[in-house]
Amino acid sequence: MGAVLPMLANFEFAREYGNSFDINNFISLANSNPAAQSISRDLLVGASAIFIWIVNESKKLNMKNMWVVYIGTFLIAFAFSAPFFLFLRERRIIELEKIN
Repeated sequence: MGAVLPMLANFEFAREYGNSFDINNFISLANSNPAAQSISRDLLVGASAIFIWIVNESKKLNMKNMWVVYIGTFLIAFAFSAPFFLFLRERRIIELEKIN
């Protein structure tokens, strides 16, 4: 769901505003009224904080192939990468518990 729902909205944006994904227009529309600004800024702050935690936590746990999560944050959606990271993190913790 975290990948599908945001991507459907992105496809709808591309269909409605032109096939090329115009990031400037996207940002402009995301800030076009106070409600949109509130959601956009809330997501920016929350996603930034969680992304920093993901980077630090993945290093602490010596997790491999984290580039998928990092790139997925920007190319797919934060709603995809955060739950995906939590899944990978849980698997890594279980793996480390078995080793110890």
